[in-house]
Amino acid sequence: SFLYHTFFFDPLYNALLFLFQILPWADAGIIVILLTILVRLVLYPLSRKAVLTQARMNEIGPEIEKIKGKYKDKPEEQAKATLALYREKKINPFSGVVVILIQLPLIFALYRIFLHFTEVREELLYSFISAPEHINTLFLGLLDISGKSVLLALLAALTTYFQLKISMKSSPATLPGKTLGMGENLAKSMQTQMKYFFPVMVFFISYQVSAVIALYWFTTNVFSIGQEIVVRRNAGIQ
Repeated sequence: SFLYHTFFFDPLYNALLFLFQILPWADAGIIVILLTILVRLVLYPLSRKAVLTQARMNEIGPEIEKIKGKYKDKPEEQAKATLALYREKKINPFSGVVVILIQLPLIFALYRIFLHFTEVREELLYSFISAPEHINTLFLGLLDISGKSVLLALLAALTTYFQLKISMKSSPATLPGKTLGMGENLAKSMQTQMKYFFPVMVFFISYQVSAVIALYWFTTNVFSIGQEIVVRRNAGIQ
């Protein structure tokens, strides 16, 4: 709890109020978008590595399938050949997981802060941060993000769908003449279901919880979509 507050929650909370302090004209929605983008920019080097790892893993999918077919009854040989391929392609299959784990405390802290952003906790403020006199929760003068919003929940769900679609578009292709095994069929089925089920879940969660969470989710998704496109293009990955 001490580490979480010292290195994650408190700095982000003070960053939120600092934005209110230097941008007194901005409403809460604009501040939420700005802070979300700032955090995503800080995390960019890590998330870029995760995107590249996943894309390159997908690229070598057909070669992995060949290894599985060649050493179907020799699991040890299959593992050795797979690791050799990873070394040859300079891919660390576990780096993506490590990157996600590193990001989780920041994402969780940001979620909790936005969930209670109208409740100013002065005991958490740094000496140079002052509490805002008033927090305008009317985003662009149209939507009160302290309540619920069908529109923002729908935008969060739609961008979640497109973000998943882009991240999954390079899934390993099936080799010509090869029939998918039971495990592969199951994995493909789960992937397809997630692409359609998860956005629906995002819609209901972001609507039930708060419009500010929907806005946070929407901003994160838009940033992730842009990041995925830019990283893939710069790396020459389709």
